[in-house]
Amino acid sequence: MMDELSLLQKLAVWALPVIFAITVHEFAHGWVAHRLGDNTAKSQGRLTLNPFKHIDPLGTIIVPGALLALGGFLFGWAKPVPVNWRNLDRPKTDMMLVAVAGPLSNLLMALIWLAVLKLGTTLHDEFFSLPLVYSGYAGILINLVLMVLNLLPIPPLDGSRILAGMLPMRAAYYYTRLERFGFPILILLVALGWLGELIGPPIFFLQRMLYSLVGII
Repeated sequence: MMDELSLLQKLAVWALPVIFAITVHEFAHGWVAHRLGDNTAKSQGRLTLNPFKHIDPLGTIIVPGALLALGGFLFGWAKPVPVNWRNLDRPKTDMMLVAVAGPLSNLLMALIWLAVLKLGTTLHDEFFSLPLVYSGYAGILINLVLMVLNLLPIPPLDGSRILAGMLPMRAAYYYTRLERFGFPILILLVALGWLGELIGPPIFFLQRMLYSLVGII
């Protein structure tokens, strides 16, 4: 729905949804860890919604901007919020809760952007309605992308933390040692065009479900 926009207009539309999606995702990890007894993020000034504390120049700005310009599958990342599992009362279970907090925060934000999109469709003045519709669409999509992407069981994505918490200790240990291969695997999936094929169907399914909730489709 944004094909008619110029690159500059697309950057303006996507900027806030991307920054908020990534910032709140990382804040959610830190907040849950703090509630479960780990103050590492707070002590390092990362328990905040200030995006400048979380922005990774490459993952938050350059990669999403380049993908947007090239028309690729848009995603990004921020600086991971530090979590020390040794400070948690139940390390395996609590790390699962910390991990799942990020994707859940993206689902919540997708619902908030859905309300923005719905509001935009009810206004008759395009000066007000179009920015809401475009930003709502962008906010829903980027949050669903981050949610589904992070639930993949590829270390160090959140899905791998959840899976590690379900595995026996020995298996979890060897599984988490694969973390150094995680980023190269993701880059390979992007380069081969497989990442979009892998996470695209569940994203678009969820997107249609959300639209149907408010009667947009």
